[in-house]
Amino acid sequence: MWEGRARSARRDVAALASAGLGVAELHAAAIELVERVVPTDLTCWASLDPDTVVISSMTSGAARVPARFEPLLATLEYGGGEPHTFAELARRPAAVARLSELPDRDRARCGRLNEVWRPLGLAHELRVVFRVDGACWGAAGLVRRGEFSDREVEFVESVAPALAAATRLAARFGGAGGEEPPGIVVVGPDGVVRAATGAARAWERELDEIAPGRFAVLVRAAATGARASAVGTFRARVRDAAGGWVRLCGDRLVGGAEDDDVAVTVARASGADLMALRCAAYGLTAREREVCDQVVAGLSTVDIADRLAISAHTVQDHLKSVFAKLDVRSRGGLVATLRREQAAG
Repeated sequence: MWEGRARSARRDVAALASAGLGVAELHAAAIELVERVVPTDLTCWASLDPDTVVISSMTSGAARVPARFEPLLATLEYGGGEPHTFAELARRPAAVARLSELPDRDRARCGRLNEVWRPLGLAHELRVVFRVDGACWGAAGLVRRGEFSDREVEFVESVAPALAAATRLAARFGGAGGEEPPGIVVVGPDGVVRAATGAARAWERELDEIAPGRFAVLVRAAATGARASAVGTFRARVRDAAGGWVRLCGDRLVGGAEDDDVAVTVARASGADLMALRCAAYGLTAREREVCDQVVAGLSTVDIADRLAISAHTVQDHLKSVFAKLDVRSRGGLVATLRREQAAG
């Protein structure tokens, strides 16, 4: 029974991911799905910066943590010494953890339990991180009066990879401003398109101007590439009918099993995408590309050295190599060349 519920929940999460929701909307809907199987008195989900594991957004369930406790919770999360912080869980092999599993001495020093949950009449907490392909994209804290059963823990652990993949996908849809929306196509293991957003149909019309059926071929290629990839993702840049660049991203949606659906997103290539493309075209090494990124961002040699954990002399050596490859003589020439190449598309 539990296995069936988990399988159904993973499919529901995949369907939410394919709807093109932002992270907050995705998490709000996913909270309702999880609550059907694992009810709570309080729950709060977070999106995480995959590089730093710092919380970047929060979404609460029907009941919210009282505002007076929020500064304390933030202090406990980042202050050091608190058990089961999201950053700590991100480093552990297991994705889930119950506070009740801690030794008595550790529960006695847990600020969340003693200074927040118990004053609210709650005694048990289950935390989970949403980790996929080695990166943490989100996390959740579930709190209630009664203990979380082993079956409930197994359920949460089983759906966590699907929630991670969905959160990673949703992270692309924030802050798009007035730009044209990305299209999403969900491809089943048999190669058949299961669902597509309206924006995807617009992209299909645009790419099929080059050759009839081109869109379908590209989507199929991205889905196949994601399935074959050890990390469950596939990236490609292709030309549109006007000679610009389009970015295709394929992501396995549910935990990386062979029979998982793949979500393929199609969007206009960003400046960062084109920067990477041009750097590759000039034959820059991975480290030279990192140095270029920092130069374009306006960092000094010393700042770049600190950021990349190398010496200032090494930074200068990399810059000399980059200048030679791009046939420029200064940082200004480097930035102007890369930006001109981006604009030319």
